[in-house]
Amino acid sequence: MEGWPALLIAAVAGYGLGSIPFGLLLTRLAGLGDIRAIGSGNIGATNVLRTGNKGLAAVTLLLDAGKGWAAVALIGREWEFFGPLDTGLIAGMAAVVGHNFPVWLKFRGGKGVATTLGVLLGAFAPVGVAACATWLLVAGTLRYSSAASMAALALAPFYAYWLGATPVALAAAALALLVIVRHHANIERLFKGTEPKIGRARDEA
Repeated sequence: MEGWPALLIAAVAGYGLGSIPFGLLLTRLAGLGDIRAIGSGNIGATNVLRTGNKGLAAVTLLLDAGKGWAAVALIGREWEFFGPLDTGLIAGMAAVVGHNFPVWLKFRGGKGVATTLGVLLGAFAPVGVAACATWLLVAGTLRYSSAASMAALALAPFYAYWLGATPVALAAAALALLVIVRHHANIERLFKGTEPKIGRARDEA
């Protein structure tokens, strides 16, 4: 399928894939209750980590990143617009929106960091790898997960542009803006000096 219908289908399919709340489903299956009732109330891997189950948090991280990758790499190849990359990026961006605002959970989801990294890995792996490396570097240096997330995604558009991937750079810029807006409370705490560091009870990302 090609043209605008393909673009619309890719967006809807991407949103549906991204809205799967793996963190919520896994914690319930593990008998840990509703993840939304603890910590930040988010459904992402960082909040799953607050249950004390590191393995479950790691699986959530991989699955959340995986749905971003799959939206680009699989959905984008199924329905083409001008080309698979175009629909892939649309599907990937829709997946992040789905993760952040899942209709099944009254639009209360996560912050989209892992899913966005998955989108970048699926769209142009060097950019995704560079963003992941930036996260590790900042997190290892400052010990703030939120700062690492925002730094990694804020730099991703520049990595993509430098590598000549202009469509990916534009998509990365839009996703970075969304993630930064979702971290508004973290930004306030960083300026106040009250943002918990990685490993602390209230650490959010």
